[in-house]
Amino acid sequence: MATAEPTLCPLCGKPNQCAAEAERETGAKQPPCWCTRVTFGAALLSSVPEEARGTACVCAGCASKDDTIN
Repeated sequence: MATAEPTLCPLCGKPNQCAAEAERETGAKQPPCWCTRVTFGAALLSSVPEEARGTACVCAGCASKDDTIN
């Protein structure tokens, strides 16, 4: 099984701008990531490949296409 790249969106492959990952990589304190303040729909979450679940964040662009995000 392939492992997901935590800095890339598992849906489109573009940088996901994950604040938590940036903090882990640099050691520099980051503000809370935008994604911690939203709820993602089940359809969007189920479209994330299994190997990326809990490993790589969906980017804001892909999340904005989810009509159930709130």
